[in-house]
Amino acid sequence: MRLNKFIADSGKASRRGADRLIEEGRVKINGKKAKIGDQVHPGDEIMVNGETIRLARNNVYLVLNKPVGITCTSEKGVKGNIIDFVNHPLRISHVGRLDKESEGLILLTNDGDIVNEILRPENKHEKEYIVSVDKPITPEFVKQMSEGVKILGTKTLPCKVEQLSKFDFKITLTQGLNRQIRRMCEVLGYEVFRLQRTRIMNITLGNLPMGQWRDLSKKEREQLFRELDYTPNEW
Repeated sequence: MRLNKFIADSGKASRRGADRLIEEGRVKINGKKAKIGDQVHPGDEIMVNGETIRLARNNVYLVLNKPVGITCTSEKGVKGNIIDFVNHPLRISHVGRLDKESEGLILLTNDGDIVNEILRPENKHEKEYIVSVDKPITPEFVKQMSEGVKILGTKTLPCKVEQLSKFDFKITLTQGLNRQIRRMCEVLGYEVFRLQRTRIMNITLGNLPMGQWRDLSKKEREQLFRELDYTPNEW
């Protein structure tokens, strides 16, 4: 693991802040002054300002039922940011985004490596949404949504669309373009009134109350790791 990542994961500083500490000569690896780009290996002693730091490698994987109005950003200066809203004791970050106007399932974790595995576009992981629109849904609307709609200079990938009621449908995407569902509906002359994400891969919202979060169960974590072909980095 790169030294600056180790320091950041310990909660001592951001990666950029860790680089500054290293440049200022305030970091040592096994008693020797560290350099930018140094690697850390299990068993190494890392000292910052004369204090030994360790990774409390207590990986957490959370699911939040995000309310409308909460912004998916780690910037503390943004009112209603998701990190302050969750108020977890460990330093966590959100996996992907949900629009401020949207609600539902979003994952958060302190395991930075798994974030890339989940979000990598070529992996085409499923995300499921329930959507309410402003006028009656037609068979043609369902057909066009499922076959792909031209937005942002490209045509969206084919997806699963199921009409649930006169104004509601379920859609399962394997891509994540900016405000994709809202833009798709707009092109077809519909306005989204409500958008709720209910599933990411094997993780479902279930009966989690609005505004509440929970840890993933052992079964959920194990299945998620299997689907990602992922093994958490243990220190």
